[in-house]
Amino acid sequence: MSEEKEISRRRRQRKRLFGYRWIVKNLPFFLFLAMLAIVYIANGHYADNTVRNINKVNRELKELQYEYNYLKGQVMFRSKQSEMARSVEPLGLKELTVPPAMLVDSTGNEERN
Repeated sequence: MSEEKEISRRRRQRKRLFGYRWIVKNLPFFLFLAMLAIVYIANGHYADNTVRNINKVNRELKELQYEYNYLKGQVMFRSKQSEMARSVEPLGLKELTVPPAMLVDSTGNEERN
């Protein structure tokens, strides 16, 4: 008989422990835990999106660097004297074959800045 009383006492303790009043009493804590879980999940999503954006910007940066280097090479190639002469030849411009004439002051007053 004492064994049955012990079992019923344990049941009452469990019932008291997990009863309606206990749940209502701890409801703010459960809500806090739920809010904490939501913030944790949202932070994970935010971090994933940030990493994706960083990778996307890095890819765009590499593409722009390649384009910059290509265009810089094109400008360097086209600005060579031989390429410049070849590109202006259809316009009727030709490269000088004689050196330019040097102007000398005949009065002897040379002013140099």
